Amino acid sequence: MAVLMLVAALAVPAGSALAITELQTEAAHRNELRALLLRVENAAWQQNALQSRAMLAKGLPPALLQAREQIDAAVDAIGTNFSQRDPGDPRAIAVQEAFLAYDAATDREFDLLAEGELLAAERVDEYNAEPTFTALRAALDDAGDHYERLAQQGSNRARIGSVVILALAACSIAGLVGQSYRIRARAFRRAAHQAAHDALTGLPNRLRLRDDINAAITAGGAALLLIDLDRFKEVNDTLGHHYGDQLLMQVAPRLRDNLRDGETVARLGGDEFAVLLPGVTSPDDVAAAAARLHDAMLKPFEVGGLSLTVTGSIGAALYPQHGDNPDELLQRADIAMYTAKAKRTGFAVFDHGQDSTDPRKLTLAADLRRGIEQGQLFLHYQPKVDARTGDVLGAEALVRWQHPDHGLIAPDEFIPLAEHTGLINPLTRFVLDTALRQCRSWLDDAHHLGIAVNVSAQGLLDLGLPGQVADRLRYWQVPAHLLTIEITETAIMTDPDRALQVVKELHALGVHLSIDDFGTGYSSLAYLKNLPVQELKIDRSFVSCMTSSARDAVIVRSTVELGRNLGLRVVAEGVEDDATGQALSAAGCDAVQGYFISRPVAAQDFDVWLHQRRAMAPTVPAR
Repeated sequence: MAVLMLVAALAVPAGSALAITELQTEAAHRNELRALLLRVENAAWQQNALQSRAMLAKGLPPALLQAREQIDAAVDAIGTNFSQRDPGDPRAIAVQEAFLAYDAATDREFDLLAEGELLAAERVDEYNAEPTFTALRAALDDAGDHYERLAQQGSNRARIGSVVILALAACSIAGLVGQSYRIRARAFRRAAHQAAHDALTGLPNRLRLRDDINAAITAGGAALLLIDLDRFKEVNDTLGHHYGDQLLMQVAPRLRDNLRDGETVARLGGDEFAVLLPGVTSPDDVAAAAARLHDAMLKPFEVGGLSLTVTGSIGAALYPQHGDNPDELLQRADIAMYTAKAKRTGFAVFDHGQDSTDPRKLTLAADLRRGIEQGQLFLHYQPKVDARTGDVLGAEALVRWQHPDHGLIAPDEFIPLAEHTGLINPLTRFVLDTALRQCRSWLDDAHHLGIAVNVSAQGLLDLGLPGQVADRLRYWQVPAHLLTIEITETAIMTDPDRALQVVKELHALGVHLSIDDFGTGYSSLAYLKNLPVQELKIDRSFVSCMTSSARDAVIVRSTVELGRNLGLRVVAEGVEDDATGQALSAAGCDAVQGYFISRPVAAQDFDVWLHQRRAMAPTVPAR
């Protein structure tokens, strides 16, 4: 910094032309130190700009810790250089002490920013950095006056020249220090703004929103709306992320322009926005605000010469009815938003009935997305074998969740939760990708085995599903006929026309399609003849009792006969004993699966089971 140049000048004896030369040399050296300090300040500014990430991570990543250590080392080096200068003149000592006080205040300010204490850093700037800067200016002015008096009293031209140079240097450096401080102040304000705002849209970010929610709660009441753009992924996948970013940059001002005084819109990340309504505590008022924002989104967006219509699903939570802190309000507005998305209502207010007033379920709803992203979910594989020969035909992929706090969570608990919260599609993508990777591994080991993946009603209505399947098949280089997509009768009946479109596109890829849990859903015989499926799967509720219930045995035999007449393979699940396996084989069933064959097992255990079974070369289904 320019202050270092003044300290160098005050430390040089004035009295000869040599002193002037030494002053110039020392100034150049001090200018190098100033460049070092500017680099330190730049590193601190970068650290400030990353504060929001550090606070969200609840700790500093190793890269930021390393940067902070580098900053400390740079400041220590500068302090050591100061101590090596001769502070013989009292005015020089005063300037040095003022500078050290100013430097300590700014260092404290940077430390607070590194700790994520933005408000505390602003207080240090106001109450410490600013006063010490004023004191430094006063010390500089006093030194300048001192040199002017020496100029009037001196008789030696060299001494006069030296003093004049020092006085002029002091004045110039004072101006440079002032300019440096103004630049730094602007950088601080810019860093503070970036720490609290989204870089793409300029809207407040999650960190700033939390502060605003706290302020609204303190004032007495508020409502929070969470908005998730519908089918935004299709824009990114079809047009590219550049177009997606342009769309987000248009959505942000559209939402902001439709707010009322005191209301705030923030971007939480991805295609999620939040709107804070201070003072709003009535569900009717919240619904009116949601309708206003929904109507604002109806006008098409012009992106890259294309006219795009984008709607949003909106979830709402109110203080104090649904939560008494920002985290609870965000969490419950998120659940309401996914409820609106799943039910296609466009808007929903959080209802404790959405989580059956079960705190565990509420926690799991928030944790499931992170579980998918952080690798907490994995697949087990249950073999399918030929009902007559016992040959291994393939396996069904079944998802499991190892929660870090709750342990192993059963699919019956978290799959309905995924359907309820709108996470079933990312869950399906995870299962599809992992299952095809395993199928590729079997092929590499010369095991020509099929893999079956379950798709929910929501997944079957996703027009992007065939494209995802095609992409994953290409990526893992798995022949399409080795993949079986299992769908339920209920899924088909949810929206028959849309489901038929998706099923036909999957069939065109060469993927096999299976009607899972056949006989337990709606009567779908009218649709069955039009569906391009290759397989019927008899539900375990009929199979498990067929040897003890004549009615169940009739249902199983009739289903097998129906499938054979329609040219479909028939698979029976829930085979738990040898008698059931023999009865199914006698009835003409093509394939069986169940605990009698094998429980669902991890991939490595499946490989062991497969090796042992083929070594035994059974001719009938066996454990």
